[in-house]
Amino acid sequence: TGDVGQQDARGYVTIVGRSKDLIISGGYNVYPAEIEGYLNDMPGVAESAIVGVPHPDFGEVGVAVVIAKPGAGLSPDQLLADLKAKLANFKIPKRCFIEAELPRNTMGKVQKNLLRDRYKTLFVPG
Repeated sequence: TGDVGQQDARGYVTIVGRSKDLIISGGYNVYPAEIEGYLNDMPGVAESAIVGVPHPDFGEVGVAVVIAKPGAGLSPDQLLADLKAKLANFKIPKRCFIEAELPRNTMGKVQKNLLRDRYKTLFVPG
């Protein structure tokens, strides 16, 4: 199915994401669903998506795309600062963008491939 899970000390399995969304940044596995969960719980955030894009030093890094609730004045820098208080440094997206909407397919699923394509040259030198 492409689902990725982790087993805790008591033997319970928790789904942490999908293998196709996994970001390997500096040798660490980063699961976008975990970061999206924290972002989506922040005041003023309607929804978010985290995608991996190429990076010359880390191989791949996360980029956050956030949709604000109507009337919310979100700051990309503040969102990233709030994440730093909750997550390990290697999980923090390197950039955050506030957009009007996320691209979706006819079934309503977020098309992360389009977001990856949109931001794939963000950290490319030159």
